[in-house]
Amino acid sequence: MDTIASLFSFITTPVSWVIVQFHSVYGKLFGPDTGWAWGLSIVSLVILIRICLIPLFVKQIKATRAMQTLQPEMKKIQERYKNDKQRQSEEMMKLYKDSGTNPLSSCLPILAQSPFFFALYHVLNGIATGKTIGVIDDSLLTSARKAHIFGAPLAAKFTDGADKVASLGATVTDVRVVTAIMIVLMSASQFYTQRQLMTKNVDTTVKTPFMQQQKMLMYVFPVMFAIFGINFPVGVLVYWLTTNVWTMGQQMYVIRNNPTPGSKAQAAYLERLQKHVTHHEKTRSRGEKAIVKAIVAKGRDRNEHERKFINTLTKAGLAAQADGTVVKGVTAVVEAEDGTPTTAGGAPKRQQPKRQSKSQRQSAVTKAAAESEPKTSLIKSDEPQDAKPTAAKPASGSKPGSGTRSKAQSGQRKGPQRPKSPSKK
Repeated sequence: MDTIASLFSFITTPVSWVIVQFHSVYGKLFGPDTGWAWGLSIVSLVILIRICLIPLFVKQIKATRAMQTLQPEMKKIQERYKNDKQRQSEEMMKLYKDSGTNPLSSCLPILAQSPFFFALYHVLNGIATGKTIGVIDDSLLTSARKAHIFGAPLAAKFTDGADKVASLGATVTDVRVVTAIMIVLMSASQFYTQRQLMTKNVDTTVKTPFMQQQKMLMYVFPVMFAIFGINFPVGVLVYWLTTNVWTMGQQMYVIRNNPTPGSKAQAAYLERLQKHVTHHEKTRSRGEKAIVKAIVAKGRDRNEHERKFINTLTKAGLAAQADGTVVKGVTAVVEAEDGTPTTAGGAPKRQQPKRQSKSQRQSAVTKAAAESEPKTSLIKSDEPQDAKPTAAKPASGSKPGSGTRSKAQSGQRKGPQRPKSPSKK
C-alpha cells in the first residue's frame, strides 16, 4: 500500500494544505488538538472533492443508462460472434463509437477520487510514523498525533499492536472497537447504495448481463471494504465512510428526481408528478416540463408507467402537449395501456376495418340473405288480397329475356345464364 500511495505523492501537498486550512478553522471552535478539529477537516475535504466531482457523477449516470440501452444489442453481438472473440471486440467497439458511449465513464468518479484517497492515506501514514509530510510541520504533526476520534487515534489501524497504539496514547481495545464499527458502517453503506440502485433504478423489463454484473458488485464491494478496511488508519476510514454516505444520499436524490425509464423509481416518480400536475392543472417547473415533453415525444414507444401517466391525465380532463406543458379541455390523441389510440375524452380513435377472409365474407352474405327472407314475406302479406300484379309489357324493341335479367334474385349472377349441359342417361 505504501508503494501505491507513493505514486500519488504529487498530490500529497495540495491535500495536506486543504486539511490544514480546514483545521485552522475548526481548531478555533473545538481546540487544535481535538479529534473533532482533525476529523471534521477530513470530512470537509471529502465534501469539497465530491462537489468538484458532481459533473463527473452526472456523466456517470448518463453513461450507465446508455449502457443499459445498449445491452440488447451487445447480447446479440455476443451470440452472433461467440466463436470469434476478436470480431466480437471489434463489433463492440463499433457499437460504442456509433452510440457515443464509453464504458469507462461509469467509473470516472471512482478513478478521479483515487489520487485524493491515496494522498490522504500517505499523509495519515506519515502522521502515524512521526514524519512531516506536505505542509504539515512538526507542530501540526504533534497536534495530529494527539487527536482521538471516540478514543481511537487518527493514525491508528485495526492491525496495530499494543506498543504502537500505546505510543499514540490509546488502547488496543478502543482502536479495534472503533475501527470495527466504522468498517461495518462503511460496508453496510456501500451495500445499501448498490442494492438501492439494483432494486429501484434498473429497467426490470430488460434482463441483460449488465444487471448480473451489477448484482455481483453489490456483494463484492462490501467484502472488499471489510478486507482492506482493517489496514486503513482511522482517518482514512472517516474519509471513506463520509464519501459512501455522500454517494448514498446523492444517489437517493437522483433516483427520486431523475429515475431510469421502466424502473420502479420511475413509476413512483410519475405517480407523484401526476398528483402534482392534476392538483395544479399545469407543470410548474422546468424539470417537470422536460419529463412530460420526453414522454409525449416517445409516442407509441412509451413504457407501461408512462402510458398510465398519460391516461390518468386524460381521465382528469388534461392533455400533455409536445412542449411539456399541460392544458385543460384540449383533445389530444394518446395511447391506451393495450396500445389502442384514444382521444383525450377517452373515446377510441376511428380505425380502418380489418380485411375479412373469403370464408368470412361468404358467411356474412348467407347470414344477410337469411335475415332478409322474413322481411320479404312480411311486405307481401301487407298488400291487399285482391290486388294482382300487372304483367309488365315488354317495351318495343326490347330483346326477349330482358325482363328475366331484371328480375334476377339477390346473389344470382346477372345476364344470360349459361345453359346446363343435358344429363346423360
